[in-house]
Amino acid sequence: QVQLVESGGGLVQAGGSLRLSCAASGRTFSRYIMGWFRQAPGKEREFVSAINWSGSTTNYADSVKSRFTISRDNAKNTLSLQMNSLKPEDTAIYYCAANANYYSGYSRGINYDYWGQGTQVTVSS
Repeated sequence: QVQLVESGGGLVQAGGSLRLSCAASGRTFSRYIMGWFRQAPGKEREFVSAINWSGSTTNYADSVKSRFTISRDNAKNTLSLQMNSLKPEDTAIYYCAANANYYSGYSRGINYDYWGQGTQVTVSS
């Protein structure tokens, strides 16, 4: 089992940057595929990015590709999301999640077993 705690959210102007972090408890962090999802008010949760166990493979939603970078530090049990060139449409609650299953299912929230409580990101225009 793993517990996840996000941090780093806040208010930023369009074009700015934020770095989200997700701290994981337990000694098995490296066994999990990790992902970031977000949910805007009145919208369904959507996939943002995922990273495999070693960090050698990453995937992004088209809407954030080339602007966001996912990374992980297995020695520190930490997942990060560097968000650059932020847009008002990036405003949402961002969640990190852990997936003990197959990487092929990285974009579907149903494949993730553990979720953090979320951190709010607000981008003003």
